Amino acid sequence: MTDSPRAQVEAWQRRALEDPERFWREAAAGVAWFTPPEHVFEQPDPPSFRWFGGGTTNIAHNALDRHVSAGRGDHPALIARNERGERRQLTYAELLAEVDRIAAALRASGVQRGDRVTIYMPTCVESIAAMLAVVRIGAIHSVVFAGFGAGALRDRIVASGSRLLLTADVTYRKGRDVALTPIVAAALEGETPVERVVILRRDPHIEAPSSWTAWDAFLEAGGEPAAPEAMGADEPAFVIATSGTTARPKLAVHGHGGYQVYATAMGRWIFDLRPEDRWWCTSDIGWIVGHAYMVHVPLIVGATTIAYEGALDHPDAEAPWRLVEEERVTGLFSSPTAIRSLMRHGNEPPAQHDLSTVTRAVSAGEVLNAPAWEWLSRDVFGDRIPVIDHMWQTETGGPIFGNPLGVARLPIKPGSAGVALAGVDAAVVDRDGHPVPPGTKGIMTIRRPFPGLIATLWGEPQRYVDDYWSRVPGQSVYYVGDAAHVDEDGYVWFAGRADEIIKIAAHRIGTIEVETALLRHPAVAEAGVTGRPDELRGEVIAAFVVLKAGHAPSDALRAELLAAVRDDLGPVAVIGELTFVSMLPKTRSGKIMRRVLRAVVLGTDPGDITTIEDEGSVEEAREALVELRGALRS
Repeated sequence: MTDSPRAQVEAWQRRALEDPERFWREAAAGVAWFTPPEHVFEQPDPPSFRWFGGGTTNIAHNALDRHVSAGRGDHPALIARNERGERRQLTYAELLAEVDRIAAALRASGVQRGDRVTIYMPTCVESIAAMLAVVRIGAIHSVVFAGFGAGALRDRIVASGSRLLLTADVTYRKGRDVALTPIVAAALEGETPVERVVILRRDPHIEAPSSWTAWDAFLEAGGEPAAPEAMGADEPAFVIATSGTTARPKLAVHGHGGYQVYATAMGRWIFDLRPEDRWWCTSDIGWIVGHAYMVHVPLIVGATTIAYEGALDHPDAEAPWRLVEEERVTGLFSSPTAIRSLMRHGNEPPAQHDLSTVTRAVSAGEVLNAPAWEWLSRDVFGDRIPVIDHMWQTETGGPIFGNPLGVARLPIKPGSAGVALAGVDAAVVDRDGHPVPPGTKGIMTIRRPFPGLIATLWGEPQRYVDDYWSRVPGQSVYYVGDAAHVDEDGYVWFAGRADEIIKIAAHRIGTIEVETALLRHPAVAEAGVTGRPDELRGEVIAAFVVLKAGHAPSDALRAELLAAVRDDLGPVAVIGELTFVSMLPKTRSGKIMRRVLRAVVLGTDPGDITTIEDEGSVEEAREALVELRGALRS
C-alpha cells in the first residue's frame, strides 16, 4: 500500500531532523564537486557555521560545463524576452561560450579571485552571462536592480567594495527607454572603490563618459577562456542586499557550497524542476529569486530558463499569457504583487491564450492572499494545476516553508505558506522565547542552521549576530522576523512582519489578515495596512486600497469595505481610516513598504526610500490621506 502524501512528507521531514548529516550529504550529491566534501556541518564559532568543508565546486561549472560535457550542448538553456517583443535564445554550448568570453575579459581586466564586481544591468543575456562569468573565475558579484537610484547604487558599491562596475545605457520599462548612464555617473561622483566601468550600448543617442569601456571593446581585449575555478564550499559566490522593507539594507553572503546544494535541492523538491522544463521565473536578476530560480537552479538541473525584461502587463494585459503560450512554459514562478496586478485586468486576457503547457505555478515574496490564489488557480488555470505559495528570504537562499511538489503534493490551504520543509527546524515562540501552541500567533524562529542560510553579513559580522541570532531572550535561534501561527496540520500562516502587528485593545491582528479581508471584496486589487495610535484602543487600522479597473472610490464602497473587514475578522478589527489610492509604496521586488505607510499616517519622515518602486506613491498616499481627513472633518 502506497503511503499517503502526508506520510511521505512527514518521513522526509523526519529524516532531515533525525540525521541531518546523512540527509544533507545525500543532497550534496545532486551537484558536481571537484573535491568531495570532507565534512557536512561544522560550527566552531557559533552562531556562524560552515557547510561541506573541504569540498570544492563552482556554481557556473554546474550550470554550464557539466551539461555540455554530458552531450547536452544543443539543448536550449536561456530564452531572453523583453516587452518590446525581442527574443534571443542560446543553447547550453552558446551560453557557455558567452560566459567564457566575459570571464576571459574579466581576467584580462585584472579581476581576481575574491574581488567584487557590481552588475547594474537589466535582465538580459549579457547580465546573466556576466553573473555566471564572475562566479566562474572565483570573483564575487553584487547585482543591483537596474532601476534603483544613484544613492542606492552608490551605497551598494561602497558596501561591497567593488572594483569593477558592469552596466548598460538603458533598460526598458512600460514602453520607455529608461536611461541608466546618468544614474551611474551620479553614483560614482566623489570617492568610490570603482576603478573601471564597462557599459553595454543599446541606444546610440545616450552619451557616456569617454573613460568608460564599451562592452564589445571589453570582450575583444580578453584572453583565452580558462577552466572554472575550484572554489571552497564556504567561499562567497555573491553578495546581495536584502530587499529593503527595513530602512538600511544589509549584504547577505552566499557561498558556492551550501547555497548551491540547498537551492538546487529545494528546486527539485518544491518546484519539481526537471531538465525537460521550460521554466519562467518573472523576477528580476536583482533579487535572490532571480539569482536562484531564474539563473542558477534551472541551469544546474539542465532546464530551459526564460528571462524577461520590462513590465509584465506591457504593451497590454495579455503580454504574460501570450509569452506563456508562445514559449510553451511548463512552470511559472511569480510574486503575489504581480498576480494581484494582473488580476486587476480581469479574466479576459488569460482566456485569450493556450495555457495548457503549464503544469504548476508557484508564488513567493509576500503572502499569496486567498482571493489572489483563487483567481489564479480557478479563473486562470481552471483548477487544473497546483498553485503553490511558499516562503523564504534573501538570507535563506531558497524556500523554508512550502508544499513539496517533487516529494508529495499536500492539500493546498489558500493563504498558508505550507509546511516547514525538510531540514528547517521551525518554532513559533512568544516574545519571551517560549513555544506557543498550535493556532497561537507568535514570532517565527528556526532552531538550527541549514545549508542555504547565510553564515555572515558582508563586512558586518556583529550585525549578523545582533539581527538574526540575538533577538529572542535566552535563546540562540534564527529570528525570521515574521509573525505567524501553525495550525493543527502543521501549516504555517504568516500575519506580517513581527514589528508590523497591530495591537487593538490588547488584541494582536496581522497586517496580512486585514489586507486579505479587504482583497476578498470584488472591487479591490491591492491593499496595504498599518497601525495608527488611538487613545482608547491603543491602535486602530489605517488602510490604503487600490481598486480594480471599472470601480471608483465612493462613500458607499468605503462602507462596504469596512463591513467586509468586520465580518471577516470581527469587531476588534477597527479601521480608523480607509484611503483610496492608485498605487501603494512598494520595494522594487514588490513588497509593500508598510513602514512608509505608517510614516504617512503619523506624518513622520519615512527614512531611506531608495529601494522604493515609485516615490510618487508616497506623496499620493499623503495627499489622499489629507483629503480623506478633510472630508471626515467636514
